[in-house]
Amino acid sequence: MTRSPIRVLVVDDHPVVRRGIEDLLASATDIEVVGSTGSGAEAARLAETLDPHVVLMDIEMPDVDGVEATRRVLAAVASAAVVILTTFADRQRITSALDAGAAGYLLKDADPDELIRGVRAAAIGDVPISPRAARELIANRQPRPEVTLTDREREVLGLVAEGLANKAIARRLGIAEKTVKAHLTRVFAAIGVTDRTQAALWFERSHP
Repeated sequence: MTRSPIRVLVVDDHPVVRRGIEDLLASATDIEVVGSTGSGAEAARLAETLDPHVVLMDIEMPDVDGVEATRRVLAAVASAAVVILTTFADRQRITSALDAGAAGYLLKDADPDELIRGVRAAAIGDVPISPRAARELIANRQPRPEVTLTDREREVLGLVAEGLANKAIARRLGIAEKTVKAHLTRVFAAIGVTDRTQAALWFERSHP
């Protein structure tokens, strides 16, 4: 059975950059660029119309910045995964984007294969974060004696460790799939990992 392609909306105010991203994604047979815009203000309207699985979002735009545009997109299409794609890797922008609901944070100087892997990861509920951005978060994180997770976050993380996908976790717990994604975004940031495999290993080490 042939799987449907990952539907991607590209939001970037630089036309040359936007076209380059579109061309790169078009080279992947399992990804379809369903639309693009140079306006953060228009992103939510397009997302509502096009129903993308993943939105690649620039963070610095002249009308509405990527953080606010992320909030608007997720308010319009809760199932979408917004991945920030930017040149900036400072802690303030990274944390602001993640707090707004972004499912990942990638940098424009990344290897093309990393961007494609990031889109695929976001589409299945993972949290793709550029290694440089992850290092920035870790380097500036205040030391804590232990990681503090809520009971629900630990419950979700335990099901990830069992190998369940987000949809299955949502059914098991009787919550929305977007709520599972939100829990995992917070968990990944809290424990300092960037994907489900690392999260599962962390859980197993913490619960021998």
